[in-house]
Amino acid sequence: MTYFSELKGQRVLVTGGSKGIGKDIAIAFAQLGANVMITGRDETSLSVAVEELKQFHSHCSYLVADIQDVQSVYDMVDEAVLTLGGLDVLVNNAGVNIPKPALEVTEEDWDRVLDTNLKGTFFCSQRAGKYMTEQGSGRIINIVSQMAFVGYIKRSAYCSSKGGAVQLTKALAIEWASHNVKVNAVAPTFIETDFTKKMFDDQDFYRDVMNRIPLGKMPKPSDVTGAVLFLASNMANFITGETIKVDGGWTAI
Repeated sequence: MTYFSELKGQRVLVTGGSKGIGKDIAIAFAQLGANVMITGRDETSLSVAVEELKQFHSHCSYLVADIQDVQSVYDMVDEAVLTLGGLDVLVNNAGVNIPKPALEVTEEDWDRVLDTNLKGTFFCSQRAGKYMTEQGSGRIINIVSQMAFVGYIKRSAYCSSKGGAVQLTKALAIEWASHNVKVNAVAPTFIETDFTKKMFDDQDFYRDVMNRIPLGKMPKPSDVTGAVLFLASNMANFITGETIKVDGGWTAI
């Protein structure tokens, strides 16, 4: 039995797909023969990432879009459907965090985090759901965070946005179950990426994070990708409304 072979030819849209977790997810789908479109705001990084994807599968493309703008989101999904010839999988990966003590969070900070992580996730899903419910199938996979389940310093807006995204996952799963559209989420802990390397220059912060992960190490983007591929595959045919935590046991304590 070849695992994930059914993903060949699937039409996949990955937001925030030019770097980090999103890029790793997009590459994995391309390696399996899926037709992948990645989106983001930086055309330069998107074009570089697509060249990597095309090394594995030629039917990969990119689109510049702003997840915080609803019309941009609608145009993005519409263009993805037109380019890919439909849509089987949406991975809502685009996200942002502005770490600040709660007493210092501004309205602008709050709006940017919530508009990207929650509002953007909803309207991407809404537009994709329009096509998926009409065709009677589809998978939506939201990249959330362990911070949806635990609190942490300097993460008030981020925890709120990701907690909302977990509840949104459940609500959409219930509403679209009769159309055979499965909606699930993956909740990573801190992931080893170029972005987090800068955060972990603070050794006290690094030690605190590591002390909270029972497995004693930090996951790589590929650890998140494995959960995404599972949820997109036939092995997860009877799973909807769930969140898989990829946190090394942090939330089990």
